[in-house]
Amino acid sequence: METSSPAFSLIIVLLIGVIGLTSLGVYFSFGPPSRKLLDPWEADDD
Repeated sequence: METSSPAFSLIIVLLIGVIGLTSLGVYFSFGPPSRKLLDPWEADDD
């Protein structure tokens, strides 16, 4: 398998981007920044 083709490079870049964005989403959802998030169901208590 030739690894110097432009298509292979594009797939690697896209895969790194998807993994990076997924990691960032998990970090903001469950990591330390999640303490600042508000639950809309809890905030709208009548």
